[in-house]
Amino acid sequence: MDRNKSVIELRGVSIYHTDGESKRPKSDDELVLTDVNLSVEEGEMVYFIGRVGSGKSTLLKTLYAEIQLLEGEGYVVGMPLRNLKRSEIPYLRRKMGIVFQDYQLLDDRNAFYNLYDVMRATGWEKEADIRRRIDEVLTVVGLETKAYKMPHELSGGEQQRLVIARALVNSPRLLLADEPTGNLDPVTADGIMQLFERIRSRGTAIVMSTHNTALIEQYPARTIMFAKGKIREIDLDESFSA
Repeated sequence: MDRNKSVIELRGVSIYHTDGESKRPKSDDELVLTDVNLSVEEGEMVYFIGRVGSGKSTLLKTLYAEIQLLEGEGYVVGMPLRNLKRSEIPYLRRKMGIVFQDYQLLDDRNAFYNLYDVMRATGWEKEADIRRRIDEVLTVVGLETKAYKMPHELSGGEQQRLVIARALVNSPRLLLADEPTGNLDPVTADGIMQLFERIRSRGTAIVMSTHNTALIEQYPARTIMFAKGKIREIDLDESFSA
């Protein structure tokens, strides 16, 4: 495997529900996914689809080390996931962006400071560099005039764009998005997908879980199906034309 170009490499991975502290899975009853093999290259778009509870969010959490990888071999943005030390997790997350469905914005500060505080926490020091980068990412997501709006003053689509801006501040090689359009109307969701396409075209890989097959049909890309504790790549073009 070429880890210089790959942003995700999983080989023979099994993923368990754990309590976050245990170094070993509790039992086979806790097994969520088994025999996971997946490679994602820079600039790729990859969809995760499947029923609720099929393991999509669990795999995403494993990729950003909220769930510890205990079995198999896994690398994300060049870092090994297996037995990753707690002290190494912030460094891993600085190399990726994470977009949550429920936004997880700081309600007591405006859009600018939602980005500013994250940048300070991830090692940015020079005020001029921080302000320049905030201007850049807000422009990318179309919020350049909304920097001093509070989250409650933004629409749902604007809040999601702010979450994406937050995910982009460290110029990540990989963006992970968990149902990013799930709470949005079709027109707003389409705008988010157009934004993702622009981000992807600049070289950032995007892995997105979704239930919205209409968006996949409109913006086709590699699609991974989750079912019965396994994953497999499928050709949705054949499904749509059948």
